[in-house]
Amino acid sequence: MTVLIAIFTSDILPIFVIAAVGFLLARFLNASVKTLAHVVFYALVPCLVFNLLVTSRMTGVQFGRMAAMSVLVTLTMGLIARLVALPLRMSRPELSAFLLVVMFSNSGNYGLPVVLFAFGSDALTYATAYFVAGSVMTYTLGVFLAAAGRRNLRNALSGIARVPVIYGVVVAGIVLATGIPVPLAVLRPVGLLSEAALPMMILVLGMQLERASVPDRPLLVAAAVGLSLVVAPLVAMVLATLLGVAGPGRQAGVVLASMPVAVVTTILALEFDVTPTFVTSAVFASTFLSPLTLTPLIAYLSR
Repeated sequence: MTVLIAIFTSDILPIFVIAAVGFLLARFLNASVKTLAHVVFYALVPCLVFNLLVTSRMTGVQFGRMAAMSVLVTLTMGLIARLVALPLRMSRPELSAFLLVVMFSNSGNYGLPVVLFAFGSDALTYATAYFVAGSVMTYTLGVFLAAAGRRNLRNALSGIARVPVIYGVVVAGIVLATGIPVPLAVLRPVGLLSEAALPMMILVLGMQLERASVPDRPLLVAAAVGLSLVVAPLVAMVLATLLGVAGPGRQAGVVLASMPVAVVTTILALEFDVTPTFVTSAVFASTFLSPLTLTPLIAYLSR
């Protein structure tokens, strides 16, 4: 019990402290969550992904395994979520939102700090690869799912083209492939903005939690939370074994897959108007229940 308490206070509680600041800003100062979400979505996250990619020192094989694990966990959880959704009789926007919250975990603003606190900088390097691949999935497949909830196929695809992080990934890929040095005048502001991304995303999480209300379909929220916190870790452990991911990579990948619902799903739900109340409820419930699953999971992976 002492070990579990120590893990919670050192690895998880700091995230909740920052989120509490966002909660208080929204509650007492009426801070606009949508404005801050736009700042994160259109400015900070593209810089974060670009910076992580161009500064990574992983080998191609290591990066590929972590990226493959991230993609396969996302797709497997999507398949499981679709099967679970069959008897629940969801509308089209509800189905899009349900797939979003189950497929995409909070691997960035919650997961990366937890991995760093729990397992150190070596594991954080692997976590970065997992997060980058997950970010690409989020801002391609995730945006498509969100847009498809209210739009036709053509408009959903055009919605992806308007997401700035895609261009951040493309530019980073060009830099890595060609070896072109990034000018200091570019690298420094990008680095500063990327450093602001994680705390700002946690603030958005806290501000969104302030807006949480009793969900119209609590069974739907319960199903999403159960899949995210209980099923996802098992899926990640199996895939890590199959892909040969071990040591710090296994620790990082399993923890990131086991995070609560991604805060970015609330941003996507607001942007594309796919039942944001349900998404916020799922984020709220999974975030506050996550210490109950993450704390023993970290203890298990630390053995």
